[in-house]
Amino acid sequence: MANAAAVTYIYKGIDSKGAKVEGEINGTSPALIKAQLRKQGIIANRVQKKPKPLFGGGKGKVKPADIAIFTRQMATMMKAGVPLVQSFEIVADGSDNQALKDLILKIRDEVASGTGFAESLRKHPLYFDDLFCNLVASGEQSGALETMLDRIATYKEKTESLKAKIKKAMTYPIAVVVVAVIVTSILLIKVVPQFAQTFAGFGADLPAFTQLVVNISDWMQANWFFALLTVVLAITGIIEVKKRNKKVAEFFDKLMLRIPILGTITYNSIAARFARTMSTTFSAGVPLIDALKSVAGATGNCVYEEATLKIRDSVATGVPLNLAMRQSGLYPTMLIQMTAIGEESGALDEMLGKAADFYEEAVDNLVDNLTTLLEPMIMAVLGILVGGLMVAMYLPIFNLGSVI
Repeated sequence: MANAAAVTYIYKGIDSKGAKVEGEINGTSPALIKAQLRKQGIIANRVQKKPKPLFGGGKGKVKPADIAIFTRQMATMMKAGVPLVQSFEIVADGSDNQALKDLILKIRDEVASGTGFAESLRKHPLYFDDLFCNLVASGEQSGALETMLDRIATYKEKTESLKAKIKKAMTYPIAVVVVAVIVTSILLIKVVPQFAQTFAGFGADLPAFTQLVVNISDWMQANWFFALLTVVLAITGIIEVKKRNKKVAEFFDKLMLRIPILGTITYNSIAARFARTMSTTFSAGVPLIDALKSVAGATGNCVYEEATLKIRDSVATGVPLNLAMRQSGLYPTMLIQMTAIGEESGALDEMLGKAADFYEEAVDNLVDNLTTLLEPMIMAVLGILVGGLMVAMYLPIFNLGSVI
């Protein structure tokens, strides 16, 4: 029979000195909670489940960054000699994210009941992928779990840092477009109609540019909700189709690689993920063929995922890794050369780790450059849009002044 999942209880009682005490404690039932408190010298008068927040949420979500922090804390605890089950409890107590705390306690209960650490993680595939579980299993089998957790923590931290940089690079231009659209829409829906009412009393034909803006404003006033709904549905539809249709995903992944600056950032980030994942898995003793399978899923791009699987097939037939990478025609020359040096010297994991550091730094520099480049572009775009609308509105007034 499976153990019940631990939940948080609120208790009130009296301690050994007769003082009133209250607090929170994790457990599986009120009876066990009372027994646990008695061992601490507390007679519990009231034990009840901690109520959920009024507006749903409360628990939060477990993000990849949370998993990275969890892994680092577990590695630190185990290096300090803290037993595995107790490490789970300490890390859970220190977490402010209720969802993460619940996840850690579930894993603790499974491990405490005799299930292996890696096997317990496999029961939560939403948070721990095959690569994570395989590396933990390797650490358990070799008796060096604390060392392996340290490597996994470093890998996750580097990966999340790289994702944050990519997100920063993508968010900035999107924010520019969104701000420009919002400002333009407000002007067209709220400001332009005021001018249009004034122009109606002129009794003269409006300039072509002004008439165009007025027509767009009329359409926006009548169809703004339909336009907004269309945009939202289009974006949602593209995202869903990209998830379900491999050809559509390949199209967008190829397109991303061709976009100036953003394409270079994506290219370097893929190289960094390839090198970092290969370095981590290979140093953990994972066979090269199996490591390449994990690397394929970590590239984050359909084009490179397919290329990496082809590299794996070539390596399986005896082709050196660096030669298989060169034949793909997709990976940077420096990464291929460092892979070749690593294979010849027997230090492939070390060389790939250095390559990962180089490409991660390259991504960081490119993101900073993009931010610097886009700042004047934002001002230019907003200036053209707002200035263009203002010119269109004042053109009839200028023309009227020249007639007078």
